[in-house]
Amino acid sequence: MSGLPKAIERGFAAARQIADAVLLEGYVLYPYRASAAKNRLRWQFGVLVPPEYTAHGGEHSHQRTECVMEARADDRLAVELRFLRVRRRTVEQATATGGFEPVERLELADRVLVEWDEGVEERIELLLPVEELTGGEVQRAFRLPGLGETELLREHGSAVGRLVRRREQVDGLVRLRAEELPGPYRAQRLTVEVENASDWVPRRSATREEALPRSLVSAHLLLGLEQGRFLSATDPPEWARPAVEGCRNERTWPVLAGPDGGRQVVLSSPIILEDHPRIAPESAGALYDATEIDEILALRTAALTNQEKREARGTDERAGAVIDLADSLPPEVLERLHGAIRGLREVTGDDHDAPPPWWDPGDDPQVDPERDRVLVDGREVGAGSRVLLRPGRRRTDAQDLFLDGRTGVVEAVLHDVDGSVHLAVTVEDDPGADLWRAQGRFRYFQPDEVTPLEGP
Repeated sequence: MSGLPKAIERGFAAARQIADAVLLEGYVLYPYRASAAKNRLRWQFGVLVPPEYTAHGGEHSHQRTECVMEARADDRLAVELRFLRVRRRTVEQATATGGFEPVERLELADRVLVEWDEGVEERIELLLPVEELTGGEVQRAFRLPGLGETELLREHGSAVGRLVRRREQVDGLVRLRAEELPGPYRAQRLTVEVENASDWVPRRSATREEALPRSLVSAHLLLGLEQGRFLSATDPPEWARPAVEGCRNERTWPVLAGPDGGRQVVLSSPIILEDHPRIAPESAGALYDATEIDEILALRTAALTNQEKREARGTDERAGAVIDLADSLPPEVLERLHGAIRGLREVTGDDHDAPPPWWDPGDDPQVDPERDRVLVDGREVGAGSRVLLRPGRRRTDAQDLFLDGRTGVVEAVLHDVDGSVHLAVTVEDDPGADLWRAQGRFRYFQPDEVTPLEGP
């Protein structure tokens, strides 16, 4: 960004590693081939579609970020809107007459090319005096024109085909305002809204695939103050808690992202993060499964067949880079991925003087998970009771639905701090039940999701 203050630039540089992970979350998933089922429905986070399409697919055309900041009188706010713009790629094969014709698949020596949607990073950058924002709403419109590109493909000096890429026009709008908050502290509530303002009118039968090239994909914001600071949305100082709780965020979540625990930078992301998120230093590169285990992905990627690797390299340049990374990782780097200790503490035995935490059942003499009983259909149920499992479809884990009709044994009756009761259950005829019981890992059901059975 031209003229960006050094303090903000340092903060943005540190935050962009996380922002890049947000930008490319799920961009292309293992096994990194366009033919894989999970790579056929893409772009799951932060998609802002054209406003006329919202009635078709249930997706939204805008996102809203609100946070509390302590800006000084002459402060400036830097805004960096980042998103992917879909670039649709088709494949054509050279003909004997010197022309080209569309094909579904083009085999080259080192890769196999197919139709694919690439993601091109776009940035909209603003630097505004905070004083201007407190005087009223500020609007900044932007337009990204449609573009067409052609890449000629050659082998052994001869043209064998070409890639045709197309980007559609995308229009957008950024709205900003700051509201002075009452009280002895100089604080403001900052509101930043990002809208897709494209005037594309879809057909009645338009699909999501048609809307994506005109959308802002993985849209998120970096916000930075030159002199002031932001307040945490989850752990604000007590005086600011009412103001923070009054903030309204829609389809995005702001977290502190400055370097070394600083508070000059906020990352507002469509993925929920904690303050000061970090990429594991052991990660050797982007695998585009940000919550997956790097070691497993690297090993499984290296185990792909040569033909599968050719398909991955032809799917996307980023997928090809993952293949090359997995093939080149030395053993010592793989070993680092196996696990890491983030912190150590001295173990000196039990601290008998320390009070138990407020949520510890051992601190409540009225609660005993192994002896408590609860009435279900007029019968007492507790540890050792056999029950028929009837998971509630509206509130249960989807995997628990597979247990519908199975029988289980109640291991404990648990009381939540909000007064709810849950039954910890092991499933009968489960060969791993003894192991789960020894580890204290159970299935949890509410009393109205079980039916008592006869016999212990």
